[in-house]
Amino acid sequence: MALEKPYQDVPGTTIFDAEQSRKGYWLNQFCMSLMKADNREKFKADERACLDAWAMTEEQKQAVLARDLNECIRLGGNIYFLAKIGSTDGKSFQQMAGSMTGMTEAEYRDMMIQGGRSIEGNRFIGEDGDAQAHRQPQGAAGKMKKA
Repeated sequence: MALEKPYQDVPGTTIFDAEQSRKGYWLNQFCMSLMKADNREKFKADERACLDAWAMTEEQKQAVLARDLNECIRLGGNIYFLAKIGSTDGKSFQQMAGSMTGMTEAEYRDMMIQGGRSIEGNRFIGEDGDAQAHRQPQGAAGKMKKA
């Protein structure tokens, strides 16, 4: 029997709980392997071959290859482990967070300096705030054409 999870009603938020931890175990182990320089070099040399050495799902591998951090989180990734991918790519945590919101790094920085998103309309899925799915992605980065 699944546990009741009232926190699933928070818009735009995936809580890293025991279920997510189990789902993302190998994805997160891969990310932690990037703490070693030789593993980072192997990954940069042939990303697909490196990922195929891990018992991740194909969905997880595709999310890593696409650098779709929101999808990685949905598939069990923990942002603190996923940050190792960003570091391997030479990205700051601020750049990664901006990409996850559809904002440029500057837009994300400015939003956070101004206090972040308002809680109004963002406390539960039924509200109509800026964190709701129909308002994502936000910012200029989300409007750029993807090549």
